[in-house]
Amino acid sequence: MKFHSLILGSWALLAPALATSINDFSCRSNGTHTNPVIFLHGLGATFYEDLNFLQYWLQAQGYCTYAQTYGAYDGFPLLGGLKSIADSAPEIAHYIRTVKEQTGAEKVDVVGHSEGAFQTLYVPKFEGVADVIDKLVAIAPPTRGTTFGGLYKLAYLLGSATRELVGEVLKLVGCPACDDLGPQGPAVVRLNDGKDIVQPGNHLTVITSKGDEMVTPHETSWVHEDGVDNVYVQDFCPLDPVGHIGEAYDLNVWNLVKNALDGQLNRKFFCVLGSPGKA
Repeated sequence: MKFHSLILGSWALLAPALATSINDFSCRSNGTHTNPVIFLHGLGATFYEDLNFLQYWLQAQGYCTYAQTYGAYDGFPLLGGLKSIADSAPEIAHYIRTVKEQTGAEKVDVVGHSEGAFQTLYVPKFEGVADVIDKLVAIAPPTRGTTFGGLYKLAYLLGSATRELVGEVLKLVGCPACDDLGPQGPAVVRLNDGKDIVQPGNHLTVITSKGDEMVTPHETSWVHEDGVDNVYVQDFCPLDPVGHIGEAYDLNVWNLVKNALDGQLNRKFFCVLGSPGKA
């Protein structure tokens, strides 16, 4: 068992005991970070998994955290994020407004992983909530589309008609979001429409790993706009080989998220030995 796994296991037991609960609207920060932090899970996940351990870790340090499952089909709540990006975005925007109103906060912060990271970019741009958001942290967003580890390259072997067919198949099997996030997917095209992704008053940090095997090529995550911090995990922890799913559970990533939320990206922290793929 790797040291990273031991660290995670310890926090899995300890953090809930130290933390408040997710979605506690009576929570008030006991630290310097007063903004409620909203978390957006990845494709096929739910609010009670994917980023839940990160939430407990932050709660134990005085943060108030909030999350809900988005993009799930009626009657099948076990898998979220399957609906199209455009269908899920209003759900997320409504939740952001709810958290702001219920907590009485002036601003909220948003942290997303994978598809949730893409929505962290998409929702403020198109759903009219940018004015209530302060910081955005996107962990491995497929900003300009992902080949899903090279899988989408197969769709181009026989020309664009094959790519269109793949999109139709993905929708047929109930995952229009999978089509949205592929190369030239509808949501990817809309997000990258030539206008700024980051909205006035928002500050974005993008975090990704050179070991990410799903959001490929890794540089597809970057947002090349003034004021955006694009960082590799390995810029801070060179020996961490963390993969895509593991990025949600990696203590080094958690520290980078905390740094971004606190506006102290270069704060030093002790790097643990991460693990590739799943934590």
